[in-house]
Amino acid sequence: MCGIVGYIGKQQAYPILIKGLKRLEYRGYDSAGVALINDSSSLNVYKTKGRVKNLEEACAEKDTSGSVGIAHTRWATHGEPSAVNAHPHYSQSKNLAIIHNGIIENYSDLKSRLQEKGIEFRSDTDTEVIVQFIEYVQTRKNLDLLTAVSIVLHELIGAYAIAILDRRHPDTIIAARKQSPLVIGIGDDEFFLGSDASPIVEYTNRVVYLEDGNIAVIKRGEDLKIVDIHNIEMSPEVKTVDFNLGQIEKGGYAHFMLKEIFEQPDCLSNCMRGRINTECDRVTLNAVIDFKDRLVNAKRFIIVGCGTSWHAGLIGKQVIETLCRIPVEVEYASEFRYRNPVVGEGDVVIALSQSGETADTLAAVELAKSKGAFIYGICNAIGASIPRVTHTGSYIHVGPEIGVASTKAFTGQVTVLTMLALAVAKERKTITDEEYISIVKELNAIPDKMREVLKLNDTIANLSRLFTYAHNFLYLGRGFGYPVALEGALKLKEISYIHAEGYPAAEMKHGPIALIDSDMPVVVIAPRNAMYEKVLSNIQEVKARHGRVIALVSKGDESIRKCADVVIELPDTLECLEPLIYTIPLQMLAYHVAVCKGKDVDQPRNLAKSVTVE
Repeated sequence: MCGIVGYIGKQQAYPILIKGLKRLEYRGYDSAGVALINDSSSLNVYKTKGRVKNLEEACAEKDTSGSVGIAHTRWATHGEPSAVNAHPHYSQSKNLAIIHNGIIENYSDLKSRLQEKGIEFRSDTDTEVIVQFIEYVQTRKNLDLLTAVSIVLHELIGAYAIAILDRRHPDTIIAARKQSPLVIGIGDDEFFLGSDASPIVEYTNRVVYLEDGNIAVIKRGEDLKIVDIHNIEMSPEVKTVDFNLGQIEKGGYAHFMLKEIFEQPDCLSNCMRGRINTECDRVTLNAVIDFKDRLVNAKRFIIVGCGTSWHAGLIGKQVIETLCRIPVEVEYASEFRYRNPVVGEGDVVIALSQSGETADTLAAVELAKSKGAFIYGICNAIGASIPRVTHTGSYIHVGPEIGVASTKAFTGQVTVLTMLALAVAKERKTITDEEYISIVKELNAIPDKMREVLKLNDTIANLSRLFTYAHNFLYLGRGFGYPVALEGALKLKEISYIHAEGYPAAEMKHGPIALIDSDMPVVVIAPRNAMYEKVLSNIQEVKARHGRVIALVSKGDESIRKCADVVIELPDTLECLEPLIYTIPLQMLAYHVAVCKGKDVDQPRNLAKSVTVE
C-alpha cells in the first residue's frame, strides 16, 4: 500500500524515480509526487492526483534536474485523493520534504499542538504532521536533522516508512521505518530506496532491509549509516537479492494478471523444486527437519491470513486435518489480533502473506509469539518482515506478483501447505506409505495438468462475454470446493466490480436460494469426488429456479452436462489437490469478464497489493 522511491548519487534522479514509481504501481495508489534538490539547492516538489503518467505530464515543463530525490505513490487514508494531499509534503519553511507510508494514529493530537505553536498546515494528511513536527523540533532546539527525526519518532504512535530531504544538506536522505517496509539499495557511489526491491534491482542486487525502529543516514560519498531510535549505531546487513527483472515485465501479455495466471505451472514447479525428490516419493522441508518436535507434536495449528491468504488457509486446514489428524483453526488476522485468543505453548501459528508485510498478519504473529506459540511463516517476498519475525517457515518461490488480484501466490500457498501437511503426516505416521507416495506423485504432476487447463483460455474468454451483463454471481462448492468458490467470487469482485458471493453448496437453501432467478449466474465447483451426488442435487435446485449454471466438472462428466448451461471439463486429480486445478478457470473467468467490462485489471480501484496499514 503506497510506494516509496528514492535516489542519491551521480545520475539524474528524476528518470530513476519515475521508473521506480511505475514499478510500484501494482501496490495501489490514487496520486503521485516527486521532490528533487537541484544544483542550486532548490527543493522542488511536484505532485498530482491520478496516475504516474499524470505526474509525468505535470512535470514536462518543470525543472526536474538534480541527483537526489524522493518520490511517492499515495493510497488515500487521511484526506481525499488530491494534489494537495499527495506526497511529498513540505515543511512550513519549505526547507524539508517528506514521503511516508503507514498511518500515524496520534496525528490529530500532534497537529493540534503544532497549530497552537503557530504552524499552518496545507493538507489533511497525517504525514504533514511528521515533517512539520521535525522542523519545529529542529528549529526550536537548533538540532541536526537526524537528531530531530529521532526525537519526533519517539512521539509517533502508528506505522511509518519515511524518507526526508533537507535542501540545506543536499547530499543526504534520512529514512526510517516502523511496521512498514523499506529497502535500501547499495550501488557504485549511489543509493536507492524502495518500498520493496522492484524499483532497485535494475541498478543493484545489494540491499539492506531496514529493521523496525531503525533510521538510515544515506549520504553521498559515504558508507550507509544505520542507527536505532536512540541514535546507537547498528551494523547494516547487506543481502543479495535474486530477482529477475523480466519477472516484473509483462512479457507480451496484455496484463500482469494474465501473465501470472499462465506462469502458475512453472511457479509451482519452482515451489516444489528441491522439496520433492526426483523419484517423487519424498517431501523434504527444512523447517520440519529443524523443528520437528514443535511441528509434529503440535496440539493445534492456527492459520492466520487476510483475503486470498485466508482462503488458502481454509484449504490448508482440510489438508492438515485429513493427513496429520491435528485440529486446525483458520482466523482472519484482523480479527485474531483484536480479541483475546486462547493461544499458547503447544500451538503452531501459520502466518500466510504474499508480501510478508501485511499489517494485520504481522500484528497477529506478534500477539501469538507473546503468548508462547511457535510461528511458521509462509511468504513469497524474501527478506520481508514476516520471515524475519517468525521462528521458521517456507517461501513459496513463485516470483514477484504484480497484479493486485492474487493468482500464483494463492496456488503457491496451497502447494506449500500441502507439502507441510505431507511432511508432518509422514513423521506422525498418520498416513500410509501408499497414500503418501500417491499424493506426492500427483502433486508433482499438477503443473502439467495446469498447462492442460490453460488451453481453455480462449473458450473461457468467449464464455465471459455472455456474463458481463450480470450484477450478481453466486459461487458454490463443497469440501475442498468451498474455499475455491470463495476465492473465485473474490477474484470477480476485485477486478470486475460485480457483486459475487461464495457459499457452501449445502447452505444455499439457508438463504441465497432466494436470490436465484434467470439473471443469476451460478458457478458450481463439481468434480467427481465423494460429494459429487450432493452437488448434482444442488445444481438441479438452481435450475428449478431458472438460474444459469456454469459447472466446473471432471473430464468426461455427462450427468451435469445434461442440466448445466455451461460445462468446463478439467483434468482428474486427487480430491485434496483439486483446488490447484479448479481455481485456474475461475481466475481466467474473472479476468476476461473484467476485460470485457473495460476495467483496470492489474490495478483495481480502492485496492492495494500490500496492505501495510489497518
